Amino acid sequence: MTTLMDETTQMHLENVRSKDKDLQNAAFAYLMAATAVPVAWAYEAWVDVVAGLSDKDNRVRAISAQVFCNLAMSDPEKRMLTDFDKLLLVTKDERFVTARHCLQALWKVGLAGSAQQEMVIAGLNGRYQECITEKNYTLIRYDIIQDLKNLYDVIQDEQIKENALALIHIEEDLKYRKKYATIWRENKK
Repeated sequence: MTTLMDETTQMHLENVRSKDKDLQNAAFAYLMAATAVPVAWAYEAWVDVVAGLSDKDNRVRAISAQVFCNLAMSDPEKRMLTDFDKLLLVTKDERFVTARHCLQALWKVGLAGSAQQEMVIAGLNGRYQECITEKNYTLIRYDIIQDLKNLYDVIQDEQIKENALALIHIEEDLKYRKKYATIWRENKK
């Protein structure tokens, strides 16, 4: 089998699971920068990154989730369509910081194509509805609205905006409804 991954990338993928926080942080920074554009080695890393989503170490789960979101643009076989539920599960992680890191990166999956975009929007809509019983539901909802704004800013599809505004309207607490709405008023000139 021909490998498309260089030794440096392989080392960083391995260092995601390092107990040395400096190595782990360096691996995260390297992999996020490397996957900010499509990469040819995505499928060499795929199984390992997906496995990291359920690792016992929450830092591994957080890093894997964010890298996995970036890898969506390097997925011409559309494997993300079958693995997305594993990613969405991380948005419910027992460690809220891990869940939040995943949630804040989730919108990037929607950039990979229309099927992925629909899947992300459906997943975000579901999380918005169900999170009402969770301890930090207002932060989760804020992140979901921000995800939709990020996706909209790149794709410029008015249906994404309409969807987000409909979700905001669901919020019963006027204070939070106003807070979520500010996301859509930002960046306006």
